Amino acid sequence: MPSPVRRHPLAAQVADVLLERLRAGEWPLGHRLPGETTLAAQLGVGRSTLREAVRELSGKGVLDSRQGSGVYVTALDVPEDREAVLRRASIVSVIEARIAIEAEGAGLAAVRRTPADLRAIRRALRERRTEGQAVDAHVDADMAFHRTVVAAAHNDVLTDLFDGFVPRVRTAMIDMLGLRPLASEEADHALHEALVQAVADRDPRAAAESSRSHLTSLKEAFA
Repeated sequence: MPSPVRRHPLAAQVADVLLERLRAGEWPLGHRLPGETTLAAQLGVGRSTLREAVRELSGKGVLDSRQGSGVYVTALDVPEDREAVLRRASIVSVIEARIAIEAEGAGLAAVRRTPADLRAIRRALRERRTEGQAVDAHVDADMAFHRTVVAAAHNDVLTDLFDGFVPRVRTAMIDMLGLRPLASEEADHALHEALVQAVADRDPRAAAESSRSHLTSLKEAFA
């Protein structure tokens, strides 16, 4: 005697059907889906299976089940995993995103930094200048420095976004510096010193511009 269809695989299939109908534009963003009984009948499944499918799509940010109101469309597709996007993106695209995050972070750091933040930033600045560092150690020290600046903005979202870029940027920087060392380590370090000074002076405009200038130079090196 064949075993009955298990609910979970069926619910996953129903979730896929709902997602395809969303992608096709059957229900626009913000629209309420048909009632549970109606929709289950349309799909030819039980209400419990439909509920499980809705839970799956809700967990992916596509639907929102509101108590006493119904199920609403909150996205028209499943957002792609950020790591997958970064793996596919060009390094120039990643640096452009870093400019947006770090320039804003530097400006906020100049306003919000605490004495402890400034000490951490200055310590990280010293560590990135250690003589005779291997390329990978230098890149790690550089990324650690930039993270202290972003962290001093005291914005968890910016810090999380920065952390998401680190693996992609680290690999590309190690590869690039292995082939093309910096034309002037002194000039590069001076740009970082200017950023620290702007943060220390509580000058958000200078801090943001310093961060933008440094990263724009980096972007041009990869272009």
